[in-house]
Amino acid sequence: MSRLADTFSNLKAKGRAALVSYVVAGDPDPVIGQDILNALPDAGVDIIELGIPFTDPMADGPTIQAADIRALAAGMTLPKTLDMVRRFREINRMTPIVLMGYYNPVYIYGAARFAKDAAEAGVDGVLLVDLPPEEDGEIKADLKAAGIDLIRLITPTSTGERLQKLVQDASGFLYYVSIAGVTGTASIEMSSVTAKVKEIKAVSDLPVAVGFGIRTTEDAKAVAAIAEGVVIGSAFVRIIEKTIENQIVNEVSREAKVYADALA
Repeated sequence: MSRLADTFSNLKAKGRAALVSYVVAGDPDPVIGQDILNALPDAGVDIIELGIPFTDPMADGPTIQAADIRALAAGMTLPKTLDMVRRFREINRMTPIVLMGYYNPVYIYGAARFAKDAAEAGVDGVLLVDLPPEEDGEIKADLKAAGIDLIRLITPTSTGERLQKLVQDASGFLYYVSIAGVTGTASIEMSSVTAKVKEIKAVSDLPVAVGFGIRTTEDAKAVAAIAEGVVIGSAFVRIIEKTIENQIVNEVSREAKVYADALA
């Protein structure tokens, strides 16, 4: 089994959802960013989404946009992001890592080369926000050959034939964007999320992780009752933005543990 499949299977046996964290690679700088990445599993995070820094993160709100700017200003690149994963794998062989970002850096790097190098580094899944099924043929076969899961985004407007198309050829898990907007700007509305997760599960056996709009532990608990994964991103990134440098890792770990305890 892949690390993602193994993680979801183990958590299902324990009767709980996965805590999925999102941080931008190299935010606020490569050294602290690596320390944050390394510390997340011990704080209770089950799956890590590692953002590839990008100049125009269109799906993200101001908080994560600022994180991308900080990381890029500190010299982060896609190759350095893969290096972060390599260093993480020196100390952790179990926690899945999903690279989340936009296709431009991957396109410049080269799709086949990216898939090969990402697999060698220890990446388990890839989610490219701006690469829809109509265009992901550029990389889909390369990821499959490398043993990397292709994770798809599903939104509130994904219905009918579109939903069927999105779940086709997806693997690892499905990421449901719970709000019609960008990250960190609105709160989740549970009745609509519950209905949508049910709709997704009717057409796919893949685990569903819900992200965007989860602001509190109460939100996280509610999502955990209906989905296999709870994605927390902006909450961690805000801590990185507002905390003094020598306390960032401790504060991010403390926040992760709060959510992990809520899902236990």
